[in-house]
Amino acid sequence: MIKGLDQLQRDLKQAQIALKELDGTLCTINFDPFDPASIEHAIQEVSNTIDQRVGVYAGNPFVGPLIEGMKENYRSRIIEQAAEKRLTGESK
Repeated sequence: MIKGLDQLQRDLKQAQIALKELDGTLCTINFDPFDPASIEHAIQEVSNTIDQRVGVYAGNPFVGPLIEGMKENYRSRIIEQAAEKRLTGESK
């Protein structure tokens, strides 16, 4: 029982460290909403930044799902922003 508690405490400590790494501005991206390669590059840039900051904790049961959720969230937001900019005719 104590062994399980020790692991839980380690996992929670790692999660706390990972959350601090993600606090604040993640990165700044620019992309051309009319260029699919530019959009994909922006998505990849955010994904790489997340991996660089907290990828070491990807095996943590709390952090791993958070990482994947963040990547998907940012991906969706970039795609939505690109679609909105295309509709308004706005570039970058």
